[in-house]
Amino acid sequence: MIRKVLLGSALLLVLVVALYVRFHHSAPPLERAYAGSRTVTLYSTSAQVREPVTTVSFGDPLEVLQRFQNQVKVRTAGGIVGWIEENDLLSADLWETLKDLEAKSATMPVVARGHTRVLSNLHIEPGRDSPRVRQLNKDIPLDMMARQPELVVAASVSNAESEPADEAASENAQPGDRKSADRKSKERTSKSKPDANPDTKPAPKKEDWWLVRAHMSDQTILAGWLLGRFVELDVPPPLPDYATSAGMRIVAWTELSRVTSTAGKPMAQYLLLGTHGPEGQPCDFTALRVYTWGRQKERYETAFVESNVCGKFPVLKPQTGGPEGDITFTFLDYSNGSPDRRTYQMHQTIVRLVKDGNAAKARKRTH
Repeated sequence: MIRKVLLGSALLLVLVVALYVRFHHSAPPLERAYAGSRTVTLYSTSAQVREPVTTVSFGDPLEVLQRFQNQVKVRTAGGIVGWIEENDLLSADLWETLKDLEAKSATMPVVARGHTRVLSNLHIEPGRDSPRVRQLNKDIPLDMMARQPELVVAASVSNAESEPADEAASENAQPGDRKSADRKSKERTSKSKPDANPDTKPAPKKEDWWLVRAHMSDQTILAGWLLGRFVELDVPPPLPDYATSAGMRIVAWTELSRVTSTAGKPMAQYLLLGTHGPEGQPCDFTALRVYTWGRQKERYETAFVESNVCGKFPVLKPQTGGPEGDITFTFLDYSNGSPDRRTYQMHQTIVRLVKDGNAAKARKRTH
C-alpha cells in the first residue's frame, strides 16, 4: 500500500513539474540589444559586491529584462541572466544602423589607409557626442572611405576624446617644424591672458572625421566614424618627404600605375592629394601632385602639380585605360561653389587636364 502511495506521489510530482514547464512563461523582455564591447562580463547582481556569471562578445544578442540606474539586467541567448553596464549595450536601432553603415562602406572606394595612433572611439556618426560603437585599440589597420568636417562643440571638449593642447598643436605642425610648435605655444600663452574685450567669442573650430573600416584582430570588420587626429596614415615612402618639402599636408593617395625600373623592380606611380593649413577645412583636398618613376636618374620625379582646386572624395580611376594604356582619374571640384567634374589623363609621365574629350595643355611643374 505504502509503495503505491509513493509511486502515485512521484507520478503526481512529475506531472506538476511538466505542467509548470509547459505553461509557465518568463517575463517578456523590455527590448532586444547587443553587446557593445569586445568582451562584456555579466555579474550576479547590480550591487558592488558581486560575482561574474559569464561573458559575451561584441554583437551577441541580449534580452533586456530590467534597468536600475546605469545597470541593466540581461539574458543571453543561452538563457543565462546577469547584470552589465548600460554603456556596454547597443540598442537594436543602433545595431541596424551599424550594419547599414558597414554594407554601405563596403561598396565605397578606399581613398587612404592608416592605423589608430592611440586608443580610439568608433562612432556611428561624425561628432564627439554621437553614440559610440566600440573602442579600438592602438595600431588597428584602417581603410579610409570619406571625410567630413564637424564643428567642435564646447561641451564636448572635456570628454574622453579631448587631447592636451600641446599634442593637438604638434599634429597641425609640419614634421620638423619646431618654430611652428613654438609659435603656437606662444599664441596659447597670449590667449590665456585676460582679453581687453571679454565679450569677444573665439572663432568656431572644426575637426576632421573619417568614415573608416577597421580590421579587427578577430578577422571581423567594423565601420564607423573616427576622429581624424587619432589616425596615422600609412603613406608609402618617399611621398611623406616630398609632401613635407612642398609644404603640403597629405590627406589621401592612390596608385596610378606601375613601371619597371632598370633593375627590373616594379615601381608604383602615385597621385598624392593634400591641403595646406589645419584640419576642418571645407575641401577634402586643395592640391594634387603626380609622382612618376624616372628611369634615367632612378628616383621619383614630380610629373604634375595642381594647387587651385577644392576637391571632394572619391577620386575615381576607371578600370580600363585609354589609348596606349593611358590612365584617367576624375573627381568633383567645388572651386566655383558648384560641383564641376575634373578629369585628368596620364600618358606615360605626362599628365593633362582633359576638357571635352581633348587633352589640354600640360601644366608645368612647380617646386
